[in-house]
Amino acid sequence: MGSYSTLVKQTLALLAGGALLIWAAPREAKVWMFALLLFAAAFFIVVSLVRHRQIARLAEEVDEVLHSGRRVGFSNCREGDVAILSNELAKMVSRLARTRDQLEHERNALSDSLADISHQIRTPLTAAGLMLPAIERADDPRERIRATRELEILLERVAWLVTALLKIAKVDAGAMHFETSTVNSAELARAATMPLGTALDLHDIDLIFDLDEEATFTGDAMWSAEALENIVKNCMEHTPTGGSITIQVTENAISSNIRVRDTGPGISEEDLPHIFERFYRGHDRVLHESHDSRDSNADDASQNAAFSDSSAQPLGFGIGLSLAQALISAQGGTLRACNAHGGGAQFDIAFPKVVV
Repeated sequence: MGSYSTLVKQTLALLAGGALLIWAAPREAKVWMFALLLFAAAFFIVVSLVRHRQIARLAEEVDEVLHSGRRVGFSNCREGDVAILSNELAKMVSRLARTRDQLEHERNALSDSLADISHQIRTPLTAAGLMLPAIERADDPRERIRATRELEILLERVAWLVTALLKIAKVDAGAMHFETSTVNSAELARAATMPLGTALDLHDIDLIFDLDEEATFTGDAMWSAEALENIVKNCMEHTPTGGSITIQVTENAISSNIRVRDTGPGISEEDLPHIFERFYRGHDRVLHESHDSRDSNADDASQNAAFSDSSAQPLGFGIGLSLAQALISAQGGTLRACNAHGGGAQFDIAFPKVVV
């Protein structure tokens, strides 16, 4: 209604202006100017009505988007500024729809992650709660020391999980600070595997280096070392006694590469697409943990104690590879997993030298 009243006011203003021009014009030109004024007023009214209908149709479609669900296709308004407005509205609605879908996906992912976190934390805490009465009732000092040490290991597992989750959350939020400096890849490989020396000896696993001492990349040495340590640790957990883990460092004109390969059973085809998902452990890992939980005797406790003292992170959360990928991706690198041609799992890290 307001648009029509505006149209009437604009038409009257046009007629008034034309009347003044006709009044000031010579007598022989007044007839022609009066006809031209009528034609201009009629043309103005027709164009205004057409535009009003186009805008009204756009308003109806926007209302449908807001109240009647998702509808992206706006009517074709041919040429003109109304058509431009229509196209921009279509782009806006499409972007809002994608944003809504993304937020819904993130909400579902957050819900699933919270459920997984709750389960992962609750399991060792429940075990710790069950161990406390046993420690209180134990009369044998050696049994009490053994149970206390197992309790410490469980608490260390929870502490590591919380720390790893905080690191991943900071990376996801873009709040993690990464240094930008030249990192020697060979030195990085040695530094990352140093804390695992005792654990590798306990598992009787050889660590083989094939390093290009000149290879470098631009990134953060500390966080890159932690990512590589998590990868090597994962290989160690799945490599049988007497096996080996090979770390190869190479460099070319495009990227600096680090390859980690083990002599374990490799990664199953159904696990391979999910290997970097958070809390995904795969069938082999689940069976391995179930076996460990059934055979928790004194010898296992002493080995676990040595493993913990070597600063190795605990098994079983399925978050180490996810953290490694997050740390590498945040520096512009890539991390891929596959099965090596000669058997075993293979992880390839690449830090590009040129950003295209």
